[in-house]
Amino acid sequence: MTMKILHIYKDYYPVVGGIENHLRLLAEAQASRGHEVTVLTTGPTWRTRVERQNGVRVIFAGRLATLASTPLSLALPLALLRQRPDIAHLHFPYPVGDLAQALFGRAQRTVITYHSDIVRQKGLRRLYAPLLRRTLARADGIVATSPRYVETSPFLAPLAARCTVIPYGIETSRFEASHTAEAAAIRAQYGERLILFVGQLRYYKGVEYLIQAMPQVAGRALLAGGESTWRQAELAQLAAKLGVADRVVFLGQQERTLPALYQACEVFTLPSLERSEAFGIVQLEAMAAGRPVVSCEVGTGVAWVNQDEVTGLGVPPRDPGRLAAALNRLLDDPALRARLGQAGQARVRQEFSLARMVGQIEALYQRVLAGP
Repeated sequence: MTMKILHIYKDYYPVVGGIENHLRLLAEAQASRGHEVTVLTTGPTWRTRVERQNGVRVIFAGRLATLASTPLSLALPLALLRQRPDIAHLHFPYPVGDLAQALFGRAQRTVITYHSDIVRQKGLRRLYAPLLRRTLARADGIVATSPRYVETSPFLAPLAARCTVIPYGIETSRFEASHTAEAAAIRAQYGERLILFVGQLRYYKGVEYLIQAMPQVAGRALLAGGESTWRQAELAQLAAKLGVADRVVFLGQQERTLPALYQACEVFTLPSLERSEAFGIVQLEAMAAGRPVVSCEVGTGVAWVNQDEVTGLGVPPRDPGRLAAALNRLLDDPALRARLGQAGQARVRQEFSLARMVGQIEALYQRVLAGP
């Protein structure tokens, strides 16, 4: 059954991030299956524009300002008024999208993917809580990305019976494909015993603890994806202060070369320290490339994805000593790296493929459309 699907979120490609990348993969995969897919998002300027990207119609509604990481837009609800989708798929957290859908949405059914709690902006969380509870109560379907997040989120736990767990999926073939020459060139430039981190340099990523661990680690850390901001300068100063500036390399955005970077490293790490890290999609990418992961247990889906002593190692957050010990253990044991890497690759193929995720979401849409 062909459906008209409308996704609503604050940002979309070319903005790069975990939710943005997931939304792009999902929307384009749905369009390739013959569905009529629109993404309603906010643009970088006050002017509204409409584009078509790989079969997906993208409405970039004009942005007035940004408050507490939330784009404010009057054009977005006006654009929503003109949409008549079968499914409106909200992506939380985005209060403006939720409010617009509550007031002006005309979809037959509403589905919400609950990507993460609001953690840092406590004032916004208090203001948003009544609207969020209303949105969740009225939604025809609620998607959670891991069973662990359903258990630990104060908003999802009371609604556990109504939640459908659909983990993120990735294009596994992109990271499994051989990039031998590119990976060899990276090792030739940076050496062996490479530790890779991928992600924006946001407060909850815990990169400062990776840098604090490096004096105890015989290796080099490559940081891919971090934007050039005051945060990077602060981290670079920390590396210099600890005497490891030559072993902490800021690579910037590396979307095209990511598969080769994963294959060049010995170990991937995600040293996150807050439950804002709800899942860690980059772990899937590293696992698909056959690399073991060292991540932190923050009470979310992170440790559900990377299983301790099965696909990698888990350590407490904010503990550079334990992080260093885990990294050294893997760097010093090629057989352990191979065993964990193979298990991770098998887990991704079985549980976290893009096709599996898209199929599960489509089945949910069909269920809610067929319901009362």
